Amino acid sequence: MQVIRSIVELRAARDPKRKSVLVPTMGNLHAGHLSLVKIARERGDQVITSIFVNKLQFAPHEDFDKYPRTFERDCELLSAGGSDVVFAPPDSELYPETQGYTVRPPPGLADILEGAVRPGFFSGVCTVVLKLFNLVQPDVAVFGKKDYQQLLVIRNMVRQLALPIEIVPGETVREPAGLALSSRNGYLNESQRNEAAQLHAALRKVAAEVKAGRSDWPAIEREARDFLTTRGWLPDYVSVRLRADLGAPAPGAPAPGEPLVVLAAAKLGGTRLIDNLEI
Repeated sequence: MQVIRSIVELRAARDPKRKSVLVPTMGNLHAGHLSLVKIARERGDQVITSIFVNKLQFAPHEDFDKYPRTFERDCELLSAGGSDVVFAPPDSELYPETQGYTVRPPPGLADILEGAVRPGFFSGVCTVVLKLFNLVQPDVAVFGKKDYQQLLVIRNMVRQLALPIEIVPGETVREPAGLALSSRNGYLNESQRNEAAQLHAALRKVAAEVKAGRSDWPAIEREARDFLTTRGWLPDYVSVRLRADLGAPAPGAPAPGEPLVVLAAAKLGGTRLIDNLEI
């Protein structure tokens, strides 16, 4: 496995005769990331995994400086997991000057849910992802469904900018109790980690209510937020949305062919967790 730090080395390593697959990450890898690498291995001949903590998607009060960086361990996992190349540029390589040109996704998708709580987040995500796409020029890119809104934003960006890249989703990997694997789970203490699975439990309860025929969306969402609040969480949102575009479903049962997803974000102690469940 090659470990590459510079754009020049990356371009030299990219083999245009091989079908390349990119797995973008911010490092501190876990089994969820490795499941994406496995998908990439099945989809192409050259698997390139990027490790880069992207400052553009962090607000000044967020955890950019303390975000866990475990590079040596990440490389060991990726080597065993089947990655051919690790592209891990320093900040100065990817942003040698102030990034004045940025991607601004449409507010109807990017300024709701995560985008409402974290203004500018998806602009930062799209800018770095487009830059990685330009550098790697992959045939395929794999993104996890745990970041459901991000997946949709990137998929739409690729379609609207006519990028010749297939976006492949990877299912969320969970602990036995239901907690979605996340790099930020490392911030949780033991008691918080035991409680953290209740976020997924809240989503399962919403899904069960919808499948049972309920469609009073505001009430269902409020009950889920109250469930979390009484357990000591600080919910940002619990929201039932259309899978296609994350629009709010109309009052009453959704029309046939309009599958739903319930998305949630909440703080447990000082740790903010997100999760979702397709209905």
